[in-house]
Amino acid sequence: MSEAYRKAGVDIDAGERLVEAIAPMAKATARAGAAALLGGFGGVFDLRAAGFRDPLLVSGTDGVGTKLKIAFETGKHSTIGIDLVAMCVNDVLAQGAEPLFFLDYFATGRLRGGVAAEVIGGIALGCLEAGCALIGGETAEMPGMYAEGEYDLAGFAVGAVERGDVLPRASKAGDMLIGLPSSGAHSNGYSLIRKIVKDAGISFLDRAPFDAAQTLGEALLAPTRIYVKTVLPVLKDPGVRGFAHITGGGLTDNVPRVFDDSLRPRFDDKALALPPLFDWLQREGALTQDEMRRTFNCGVGAVVVADKSAAPRVIEALATTGESPRLIGDVVKA
Repeated sequence: MSEAYRKAGVDIDAGERLVEAIAPMAKATARAGAAALLGGFGGVFDLRAAGFRDPLLVSGTDGVGTKLKIAFETGKHSTIGIDLVAMCVNDVLAQGAEPLFFLDYFATGRLRGGVAAEVIGGIALGCLEAGCALIGGETAEMPGMYAEGEYDLAGFAVGAVERGDVLPRASKAGDMLIGLPSSGAHSNGYSLIRKIVKDAGISFLDRAPFDAAQTLGEALLAPTRIYVKTVLPVLKDPGVRGFAHITGGGLTDNVPRVFDDSLRPRFDDKALALPPLFDWLQREGALTQDEMRRTFNCGVGAVVVADKSAAPRVIEALATTGESPRLIGDVVKA
């Protein structure tokens, strides 16, 4: 490689070694329609081979936000890639689409092969969990752009849905809100979480105040749940009106995206009792209920909206796939 480029801080050989290290991970995510081989200038996907007849493509892109800062401070990088995939594929799922393939972007000041491979290994695990192929990506080494040991992540997923299965469908007053549990804070609200932790004077390496069985960092790095395999089969039920992925804006801002401005969600406060993590955040941060619900998922990572008459069978179907659904409210006129 160019010695001058190496002296400028960019190691092309390290990048090539990383590609060799992650190629088996990508290959493991291969699915119908994608060979999931790395090294070309672009990734190729065959919709016909994936079994679609009259598909619409649905795409979603996202990052992980300041949750990355906790990974840096704890040195735990193995699950942050799962977050990246989850944030994208769950958004694609909200349109009723099956995620087909994923591409990632990993940028850092100085490429550390072990850390990068650990992160991308998590991305591959997320793709396996979502049933989509990791067909490409970009690794950028940019000296001077990032603090030592830090990196940034972005990614996007592309899915497909048959034209007649697109979500959301028209909702009406009386429809039911079915909540699906989160694994924690997922990947939203971490700027506020980090401030609360700092003000509390505790470390991410300390025991979690709400769970002595793990450190605070471990609790906060719990990867975002991927709902694809448990929820996608149920979304084809004609009684399902929509699916909301609870991300930035929390329950308050995300559930209304499923229906028009003439309707609004009405939450059952008793059904939304806060899990220990969120209860601690609310008490330690002196946050109101409105602040909690507009910042965090409050233990509900996704919401399925269903016709009232269909809600019992939708709940039963979700439970059959391994979910733990519960009614958390209904839809009323705005």
